[in-house]
Amino acid sequence: MYISNPPLPPPSSSSLSSSLSFVFVFVFTIGQSPFGHSVQNLVHTSKRTTTNALFWGPRKAVERPDTDLSLGHFTLTGSGSEGVSASSGKPQKVSVSVVSSISEVPSHDWDACNLDSTGPEKFNPFLSHGFLSSLEESGSTAKETGWIPQHIIAQDEHKNILGVAPLYLKSHSYGEYVFDHSWADAYYSYGARYYPKLQCCVPFTPVTGQRVLLRDTPYKDQVFDILVTAMKNLTDKFQVSSLHVTFPSESEWHRMKEKDFLQRIGMQYHWKNRNYKEMGGPNFVHSPNTMYNSLFSTRGVVRPSPFKYGQIGVGYQTFSFDEFLMDMKQSKRKNIRQERKKISAQNLTMKRLRGYEIKARHWDIFYKFYRNTTDNKWGSAYLTRDFFHDMGSKLGDNVLLVVAEEGDELVAGALNLIGGDTLFGRIWGCLPRVYYPSLHFEACYYQAIEAAIELNLDKVEAGAQGEHKIQRGYMPVTTYSCHYIVNEGFRKILEDFLVRETAQVKHVIKLLHDSGPFKDGAQRDCEGGWRKKGEEEEEEDVIARCGDHNCEVEKVAVVAGRD
Repeated sequence: MYISNPPLPPPSSSSLSSSLSFVFVFVFTIGQSPFGHSVQNLVHTSKRTTTNALFWGPRKAVERPDTDLSLGHFTLTGSGSEGVSASSGKPQKVSVSVVSSISEVPSHDWDACNLDSTGPEKFNPFLSHGFLSSLEESGSTAKETGWIPQHIIAQDEHKNILGVAPLYLKSHSYGEYVFDHSWADAYYSYGARYYPKLQCCVPFTPVTGQRVLLRDTPYKDQVFDILVTAMKNLTDKFQVSSLHVTFPSESEWHRMKEKDFLQRIGMQYHWKNRNYKEMGGPNFVHSPNTMYNSLFSTRGVVRPSPFKYGQIGVGYQTFSFDEFLMDMKQSKRKNIRQERKKISAQNLTMKRLRGYEIKARHWDIFYKFYRNTTDNKWGSAYLTRDFFHDMGSKLGDNVLLVVAEEGDELVAGALNLIGGDTLFGRIWGCLPRVYYPSLHFEACYYQAIEAAIELNLDKVEAGAQGEHKIQRGYMPVTTYSCHYIVNEGFRKILEDFLVRETAQVKHVIKLLHDSGPFKDGAQRDCEGGWRKKGEEEEEEDVIARCGDHNCEVEKVAVVAGRD
C-alpha cells in the first residue's frame, strides 16, 4: 500500500534501541521443525503494542515517482584485465538508466546478458526475456498489481548493453517468498512507511540465480559494481525505505555485503542427481516391456529415451529411479513405492509434455488447476491465464508440463521449467473438489526426479517450503537474500535480528540433515558432495540392488554390463 501523506521521521538509532521492547516484534517461521513445532525467533520484552502491518492491506497500485530515468554516467577505471585506457579501444564510459518495461530492451541483448552470466550449462529460464516479458504483457506484473517494472540497464558510449538487472517498485510484500511482514509492522509502528520499496528479483519465483546479469567482458566486475550502486542511488532518488535482492547467487550475496547490504539466509529443499543413469546405452539389452520409440536431445547429446515421448506407463519405474530408491533408508524407500503404486490403482496415467506437445487446451485447463490452488491456499492469483499461454509459446522446449489423466480427462498438472543443469518445479494444481491420494507427490516430486534423470540434469528445485519433501529425497539447502535499508536506526535493529535468525536457520538445516532419509553413505554424500556412481562400488553391490526387489529390467541391465 502506498501512503501519499508525508511520513513521520524515523527515530534515531539510539531511540530505536531504547524503544525496542515497546514496538519491535520479529517472528521468523521456517515451517515445522523435525519435532513438530514451529521454530520462532522473537525479539521482545514484556510490553508491546498491537499494530496493523501494511503488508496485510490490499494490493493497491503504487505510483511511480516522477523523476529522471537516468541514473548517471560512470567511468571504467583500473588496470590489467579490468583496466580500460583511452588507447585500448574499449569503452570508457558507462551510462545507467531505468526502463519501465522489459519490451524497451531487445530480447537478444537481455538474453545475452543472462546467458553470459552463467554459461549455457547453468542457463536460468526465469531470467530470460521471454519469461519476464510474459509476466508484463499478461498484466501479472503491472501498476495495478503493485509490481511496477523499473529495470536497470547499463550501456557503453556506443549503446551496447553491458548489464541489466530486473527491478520492481512494489507496494506490498506478496509473491516474494522472503518474508518481511514484521519489518513492515515495525516501520508502521513508528509512523514511518515501509512501502513502496524496490525489489530486485524474479516475481513470484523463489529460484536462486544471478540478479545482476552481465555480458562477459574484461570489465564485468566494474559493471556489477556500477549497477549495484545505481540501484542504491535509485532507492535514495525514489525516497523509498529499502532495496531487496532476493534469491541471488551466493557469490552476489557475498559481494553485496561489501555494498552495505544486510545478509539473510533461508532454506529450500532440492533433489540432487548422484549420477543416476537412465536405461539405455550401447550395452543395454532391451527387455520386452521397454519403450524405445524416440530420441531425446539435451545438452547437445542425442540418446535413447526410455519412454514413448511424453508418456510414462502406469506404474512403470525406470532402472535409474530405482537406483535413487536404493540410496534411501528402507522405510522411506517402501513408502515411496507404496505412494507410486496408488497412481495406477486409481486408474491414473501420468504424462510429461514438452514444448510443442503442450497445446492451448492444456494451458486453459492448467489455469483452472492453478486457480483452484490459489483460491484454496492464498485467496487470490498472481498469474493470469494469458501468462501461461505467452510463456509456453516463448519458452518452448524449456517448459515441461506433467499432467495426470483419468480416462480422457485431465485431472491435475505440475508446471516445470528446464534450465541448463536444473529442473525447476513451480506450480501444481488439480480439479476442484477432487482428491487422489499421493497424486501431488507423484506429479511434483517423483515425475520431476525421473525427468531430471532422463534429461541428465544435476538437480530438481521443488520450490519454497515443505518439510514433507525430505522423506522423498529432497534435502535442505541454503538460499540467500540481501537488504539495503536506508534508515540507519532500522538497519541496526534488523542487523541484530538477522544474526539471531541466521543462527536459527543453520541449526535447523543441520538437524534436518542429521535426520535425513538416505542411508549413511549416501547421506554423507549429500552433505559433503555427491560421489559418482561406480566409485568404491563393487559388482556384487550392483547385483544386490537388483535382487532387493526382483526387478527383471535391472537384472537384464547387469547381465549386459550396464555401468
